[in-house]
Amino acid sequence: MAIITIIGIGQIGSALAFVAAENGNLVRLVGTPVDKEVVDACKRDGRHPKLDRPYPAGTQYYYCENWQEAVEGSSFVIGAISSFGVDWFLEEILKKLDPAMPVLSAAKGLADLGDGKLGSYPDYWVRALRKCGIRRNIYALGGPGTAMGIMHHDHTQVVICGKETKLLKMMKDALQTSWFHISLTKDAKGLETAVAIKNAYALGVSMALGYARKAHGDEEDHCNSQAAVFTQAVKEMIRVLDLQKAHFDSTLIGIGDLYVTATGARTRQLGLLLGEGKTCEEAQALLGGMTLESLVVIRRLANSITIRARKGQVNLEDFPLLQFVIGVLDSGKMEELPWNRFTFENI
Repeated sequence: MAIITIIGIGQIGSALAFVAAENGNLVRLVGTPVDKEVVDACKRDGRHPKLDRPYPAGTQYYYCENWQEAVEGSSFVIGAISSFGVDWFLEEILKKLDPAMPVLSAAKGLADLGDGKLGSYPDYWVRALRKCGIRRNIYALGGPGTAMGIMHHDHTQVVICGKETKLLKMMKDALQTSWFHISLTKDAKGLETAVAIKNAYALGVSMALGYARKAHGDEEDHCNSQAAVFTQAVKEMIRVLDLQKAHFDSTLIGIGDLYVTATGARTRQLGLLLGEGKTCEEAQALLGGMTLESLVVIRRLANSITIRARKGQVNLEDFPLLQFVIGVLDSGKMEELPWNRFTFENI
């Protein structure tokens, strides 16, 4: 039995608590600075106040100021924080954590490394730590799987990426279950880019559905329009991933993640509201403060592509869906999608 400490008690951290406990591991859940009331509820009731089922028996709960106590004796630490907690995790955890302690990141997002370059959060952390004289490798988990699906044992295929084969296999052995299937890769840059940018493009697919429902009613699934935008999303994702020199398998995992995000995750809810004509601010208010990392990802991706286009590395005309979604976010006005820009003539 391993001891696994999960820092971050949101949806993905909670889902991974169920995964880790399934294998008989002792799970320690640590809240972030904004999770005090959540930790209070967990200590009192054994469940997250926003989840419909209790945590596995034996799960232990810690406030963020007690994270070092939680980490003691752990086999590895999982950082299950959102894009908005990246710098907190760097300053308050990674800079103070024993460099020998393995870290697995479950955060999905992209860091702006400057000059149009995009990096994963582990890459961002490793660079920052090196400036402080701290050397460590940080591993990452990504792939298609909603938190609720994971918690309810819906079969899921994810990937763990990183440098050292021994640690990759250790983490896989600790987390893999009969329904949580894990692949391994050393293509950290490609995998992390793939599972991040899918949030930006899932927003576009969902906006198309919201627009169609408003125009024609929601009695139909509007599969045609969703499929058309999905195809364009995949095309643009592949172009970005080629820039990042992603392995083929990493690209496929990103496409799978695009599918699950466009059909059943939080980004879908935001996209539907935007497609119906809500402004971004109105949509966020209706979603009650839900963490929406897609908004962070799409801004950084659009900025990167714009800079690369100025440098002649890409053609901005090859990213019409990305430009359209950014235009809606900036103007607050949903219009008909640029369908003619999605077509091609290979003749």
